[in-house]
Amino acid sequence: MKLETLVLPNQNKVMQSYNNDKEFIHTYFDYENKDASFQERLNELSERTFKRSELANVIRSYMEPFGVSELAEKHIAELAADGVAVVGGQQAGLLTGPLYSVHKAISVILLAKKQREDLGIPVIPVFWVAGEDHDLNEINHVHTVTDQKVTKNQYREKYVLKLMASDASYEQERMSTFVKEIFGTYGETAYTKDLLNDVLAAVAKEETFTGFFVRLMNGLFQEEGLLFLDAAYGPLRKLESEYFTRLILGSDKIAQVVLKKEERFAAGGFGHPIEVQADGAHLFYVHETGRVLLSKENGDFINDSVGIRFTEEELLEIARKNPRLLSNNVVTRPIMQDFVFPVLAFIGGPGEIAYWAILKEAFHHLHMKMPIIVPRMSLTLVTARTAQALQTKSFTVEDVMAGKVIAAREQEIDELRDDRLNLVVDETMSKLKGQYEEIRGLLEEQDLKMDELLKKNVGFHSMQFEYLKEKVEDAFLLKHDTLLRKYGEMESELYPEGSLQERLYTPFAYLNNYGPTLIKDLLRLPYKMDGTHKIIYL
Repeated sequence: MKLETLVLPNQNKVMQSYNNDKEFIHTYFDYENKDASFQERLNELSERTFKRSELANVIRSYMEPFGVSELAEKHIAELAADGVAVVGGQQAGLLTGPLYSVHKAISVILLAKKQREDLGIPVIPVFWVAGEDHDLNEINHVHTVTDQKVTKNQYREKYVLKLMASDASYEQERMSTFVKEIFGTYGETAYTKDLLNDVLAAVAKEETFTGFFVRLMNGLFQEEGLLFLDAAYGPLRKLESEYFTRLILGSDKIAQVVLKKEERFAAGGFGHPIEVQADGAHLFYVHETGRVLLSKENGDFINDSVGIRFTEEELLEIARKNPRLLSNNVVTRPIMQDFVFPVLAFIGGPGEIAYWAILKEAFHHLHMKMPIIVPRMSLTLVTARTAQALQTKSFTVEDVMAGKVIAAREQEIDELRDDRLNLVVDETMSKLKGQYEEIRGLLEEQDLKMDELLKKNVGFHSMQFEYLKEKVEDAFLLKHDTLLRKYGEMESELYPEGSLQERLYTPFAYLNNYGPTLIKDLLRLPYKMDGTHKIIYL
């Protein structure tokens, strides 16, 4: 493997400000992302109390069905004692979802290792799975490439209720068929059979989207001792009971401060990442019809769409006796995470960092500071085949991302194309139209009204000539397919549909190409978490 770095152009305004503007950081965050902040945050955490042994038991019981490695067991024990955590999270996705889930896990592991060394204390990598998310359309598909074109492959199964990903079960036979179809697009390599069998075994052992996701992710990172916990896990809800109580009691103030902060954020030109509502309670209730968002009205917690209304005391009673009926939204999930874990740092993507920026005063209202926010690493993987295509055409990855490949392909096509045939076809059509004008004149002399028929005839011939030109173009492109294919390969792998590779493809296309040591080898590279994009030649 070979590592290069690249400063991406057109980085969004939030990330530009986060990386370069100290006033922005101090306005919206408690800590700068610098070495000195980690000791400062550690000092703050030492003054707070956590349900460490209970949390350790919850994590162990959650992970046991997936397999707890020796290192993971050590990390759990450290967390039960005096360890702190580097946390990153993501919703479940098919075949782990897009590559950025893996990149986020790599970022969590590497930062935890670095801070363990720097601080001289146990720092544990934790992956917080957003299993309570219920928008299954965000996670029920996989992107693949066929003939240099990106295809969205959707797992089709109807869900009537707004089920959380951790409650949404799949049909194992249907999912197995879906997985085989995806692998069929990857091509056969020396690694395909074993890799496919591992994934199919995971399909057979699980029933839900979240379970399938965690089993695959745990398999990829087991040797690193990465800990997993699903936000929707029942025993975790019991541990969170008193924290839900604090969120309920503080709901009015939380709603007020996040609304005010988002207005300031938007006034600065950063948009509305959460779109906070003035009456938001920022909690979900798990109703018989699915997971529904609560709002506030005259002190009560309501959802008019399903006809529920709870007084504050009634909702507090639910938090105390039946907390599994409650779950967090985008505002309260980070806060709940900080209640549950001694979070040294949170690893986030650009979208997450934008909505965390709204939460500073909400944390303060609950007598906490925000953890250090560290941007996840962004990576692009370059297969040997694509690296060869880049070399053949004298392009860099940066050229591809800048759109230069498209222009070069069009230029090469223009240089190869012989326009004489099209000119002859156009000339023939022009002569034919002239002949029709003569026919029209003769018909008018004889007072025969046939203009509509003539127009129809001319239109028919025009369509046929255009069809001929299209077929000539298809034949031309087919003739030069080998020469032009390299352009499509570069674009579809490195910048598919004008987007970073990590936002579309799963890691399994690359595991199939590179082999089972991919994750281990990626973790060995000498990264710097400096905001640059990483280019990795496999």
